[in-house]
Amino acid sequence: MLASGESTGFRMNVDGRKGSSFNNVGILANDSMYVFVEVTVDPNGGNQPLLIQDSVLFTVNGIRQSVLLEAYGQDVNLYKGGVTITKDSILTANRPYLIYDSLVIAKGVSLNIEKGATFYMHDKASLIVHGSMNALGTLDEPITFRGDRLDYILNDILPYDRTPGQWGGITFKADSYGNVWDNVIVRNGTSGVYCELSTPDRPKIKINNSQITNMGSDLFFAINCDVIATNTEFSNAGGSVLTLVGGKYYFAHCTMANYMSLTKREMASETVPLDSKCLYLLNNVTVDGNGPYPITQAYFDNCTIDGSYDVELKADGSTDFDYRFNHCALKAKESSSDHFKEVLFIKKTPSYRKVGGKQNKYTYDFRPDSVSTTGVGKADPEITKNYPIDRYGVNRLTSSNGPTIGAYEFVQEETEDSNE
Repeated sequence: MLASGESTGFRMNVDGRKGSSFNNVGILANDSMYVFVEVTVDPNGGNQPLLIQDSVLFTVNGIRQSVLLEAYGQDVNLYKGGVTITKDSILTANRPYLIYDSLVIAKGVSLNIEKGATFYMHDKASLIVHGSMNALGTLDEPITFRGDRLDYILNDILPYDRTPGQWGGITFKADSYGNVWDNVIVRNGTSGVYCELSTPDRPKIKINNSQITNMGSDLFFAINCDVIATNTEFSNAGGSVLTLVGGKYYFAHCTMANYMSLTKREMASETVPLDSKCLYLLNNVTVDGNGPYPITQAYFDNCTIDGSYDVELKADGSTDFDYRFNHCALKAKESSSDHFKEVLFIKKTPSYRKVGGKQNKYTYDFRPDSVSTTGVGKADPEITKNYPIDRYGVNRLTSSNGPTIGAYEFVQEETEDSNE
């Protein structure tokens, strides 16, 4: 029986029978009984999560026992049925946002999101931006976009929150410009971030100190846009991590890596135009019969481009174009081209703290875990002066090894022995 008699919101099903109390339930020798418990938590009017407790009480052979039940409920701001924001607005961080279907920012509308806000995106839900979006989180209070499932897909090893394909993605439409992200985390969607065909004469989006990770298909795709990204991790996708088609791009101290293990990395076919490489630079190509769109600039300073393939970079186009890798660590074929300056060509997988797998409960941590990891102490110090603090708040300029390539400065990981 339920100790509360269902007053707490818990409900019980015993071998297909619903109720709160069951008596004289027989179990034959070598047989078993299924007991299912679910809960619905009513709104409580507060901004903080609410703990709900109950117990299942049962008596077997005269011995009374109990199983504790616990669940957390959280009031949310619910957007359902396709909601469009039609005037300049601020979304606060008081309560999480639960998004069904789509949340649309209308053309000409500016949306500001407070630090610490969390968006729980339901299956196939998407954020569509026609206007502009300013998401300004902090290191301690980032803004997060994630799926809405809080349970596990594999025992206590793999939660849905580490599984790609849990929701749709974020699209910046052709008429969206001037978007700014700082300390934003976007994870576990299907299509990641998609920047529609635009003009590189206007800033499309600036991304700083952020993480976009674990997407079922392409992670970040931009067509003829002006994009700046600094101190940001782009990681793990079933498709490409970054595909840049025409436009103008600048990336500094970014980590781009594809060690996706929870979905198969795509291979080019009749229906899939591109392999699942980490980075594509596509110059002078047409899109839906329009174009071609030239890459006017693609500069990468102090960046890591890595992954599980032997080659993770492809620069393609009908003519040469203005791209540059300066003091980068690249999983690519060695080249003496002027496009590559002081580049480290990765021969073997660098040593990161965690690269997925069951032993790591499918978590990833692309911070270098050894002073010998490719890129440690090899960044261009002149570039680093412009970005002295890494994504975790570590000062690159005070490192005894010199600044590290990528979004993360090398810091010796503390162990239990080192704390004794």
